[in-house]
Amino acid sequence: MPPPRTSRLAPLRGWLAGMPWVIWAIVAACLLPELVLAGADLGLWGGAEWRRAAYAWGGFWPGLLGDWRPNFPFQAWVMFASYGFLHGGLAHLVVNMMTLISFGPVLVDRVGAGRFAALYAASLVGGAAGYALLSEGLRPMVGASGALFGLVGAFMAWEYADRFAARAGLWPVARMAAILVVLNLVLWWAMAGQLAWETHLGGFVAGWMAAFLLDPRARPAPGEEPVEEDTGEST
Repeated sequence: MPPPRTSRLAPLRGWLAGMPWVIWAIVAACLLPELVLAGADLGLWGGAEWRRAAYAWGGFWPGLLGDWRPNFPFQAWVMFASYGFLHGGLAHLVVNMMTLISFGPVLVDRVGAGRFAALYAASLVGGAAGYALLSEGLRPMVGASGALFGLVGAFMAWEYADRFAARAGLWPVARMAAILVVLNLVLWWAMAGQLAWETHLGGFVAGWMAAFLLDPRARPAPGEEPVEEDTGEST
């Protein structure tokens, strides 16, 4: 009797089924608005003005922290979170969500769904704060990349702490930091200066700081635990 055939999609289904619920919740919160706006762009419902209205009401506008008149009460506060669930199109959304799906589960495994959600929220707000402090632009800022850079910041913070506690080399952390700098420079050039690097920096700093608040304990990898030195003294 021949063995049962295994679907080639079985590993993919298993990977997706094992995805933490908090990751799917964030994906859904970002996907739904973009699907509605993409449909409006295509004329399936509403019209092109829907996207302009979404950015006007939910994007991050630094001017609202000054003398601009808001569209609704507390917009200047709400936009610190709402901007992260809007995107500049399906391509923008797909890149960000693939990054979240690929990278997020590692952090959920470390701190759990609840603290991961807190980390994501802190990074989201930190990204907006970075944009508010450093940007001089008048255009709205949207996208989840500030929160995603916060996740990277948290990962690097924990990697630094773990390797330092294990007395291991810190070159991998420095290398990742250099890669992030080069990546932002390349994207800034490719996008003709329209990259919101201020959001990336703010999210990264917030994620790094939040990491030590949410999980300050170092966790050296197996085989990297620090070894007590033999001083030659007897007790």
